[in-house]
Amino acid sequence: MGTVKMDSTKIAFPGRLSAELVPRRLDIIKFLMICMLLLTVVSIFHVWSRFHLIELSLQIGEASRQMKALEQEQKQLKLEAVSLKTPARIEAIAKEELGMIVPQDQQVVLVK
Repeated sequence: MGTVKMDSTKIAFPGRLSAELVPRRLDIIKFLMICMLLLTVVSIFHVWSRFHLIELSLQIGEASRQMKALEQEQKQLKLEAVSLKTPARIEAIAKEELGMIVPQDQQVVLVK
């Protein structure tokens, strides 16, 4: 019968890592740490962008509300301006408050 040779240098005990596996395991740990860091950065950016989106939506809503109020005020002011420009109102103010009268024919001077 033949003899069986066993190479005891290839046996890995659970508590120890072979010299070949230590650098490889460190590379895997570095890779996983970088992946976790990138995932954290992307997650923080996502949360920030959502927060910013909500904030901008609120600002848009407020600006829209202000714009509607200002448009309503503009309509009221246009109506007021039209009513203030009426010839009858201007004539009444001229007669009552300023004491003006319609000029007679001899008071009118034509300038050429």
